[in-house]
Amino acid sequence: MIVVAGEALIDLVPSEKGALADLAPRRGGGPYNTAVALGRLGSPTSFCSRISHDAFGEALVGGLREAGVDVSSVQRGTEPTTLAVASIAADGSAGYSFYVEGTADRLFSAPAHVPDGTRAVSFGTCSLVLEPGASAYEELMRSAAAQGVFTTLDPNIRAVLIPDADAYRARFKSWLPSVSLLKLSEEDARWLGGTPREWLTAGPSAVVITRGGDGLTAFTRDGGEYSVPGEPVDVVDTIGAGDTVNAALLHGLASRGALSAEAVAGLGADGWGALLRFAARAAAITCSRAGAEPPYAHEVGTV
Repeated sequence: MIVVAGEALIDLVPSEKGALADLAPRRGGGPYNTAVALGRLGSPTSFCSRISHDAFGEALVGGLREAGVDVSSVQRGTEPTTLAVASIAADGSAGYSFYVEGTADRLFSAPAHVPDGTRAVSFGTCSLVLEPGASAYEELMRSAAAQGVFTTLDPNIRAVLIPDADAYRARFKSWLPSVSLLKLSEEDARWLGGTPREWLTAGPSAVVITRGGDGLTAFTRDGGEYSVPGEPVDVVDTIGAGDTVNAALLHGLASRGALSAEAVAGLGADGWGALLRFAARAAAITCSRAGAEPPYAHEVGTV
């Protein structure tokens, strides 16, 4: 079982690039998208979050169930669902503004332990910024790592939600000893102000950098560096592309029985090449669709 921990929210997406007149609600949130993508790829997945009982919340839980994701670890609340208003640029890239005050996912409480049979736990995005939930997710990350569970982190920076950038950067560094695989975009890396080699010395077995249409690069603790190009695609928007990469990497590692530091270290050029190409294919399919609509296993092929 792969557990994905973090927020579920509603993206309000313009019907035309650059237009806000007609906003369509779409299920989203980085961790939510990752969980749905894992379920569609066929990995046994559980979602650990707090979701509203409102109509948006019911739709979010329904989407998880449709993807085959276990929702027994989802906490529920009467508070409203977080909203993110997306603006789509001409190149398909997305920007966001958020409505987060008093919303359900901010009140997440850390469970006493991860579910039995958990092989990996994935974290990231707004859930590690907005208190008091951020501290609860951090607690879960540290406890899972202490139990020897493989952990992944995608910071997926939303600068508008971070009031103190330096404090967040320091907190990010404090997470790294508890992280097995760090994945982030080039933009996130620049904002954080570090390098893959620096981050590897702090704990992760591997760091994967996404470069949009230019592909992905993996850096490993033994000095390895492996790159693949992006898959050609007519981009509708990039919403959920990075989340799909998270899911594809986890699914691929699980398929190879490589959810451990030792196994990641042993992947080598062939293993990383296959894994990164799989992630690039999956992300390209997501980019070809409006909103976060990750592919199913039959669409992306084998790892």
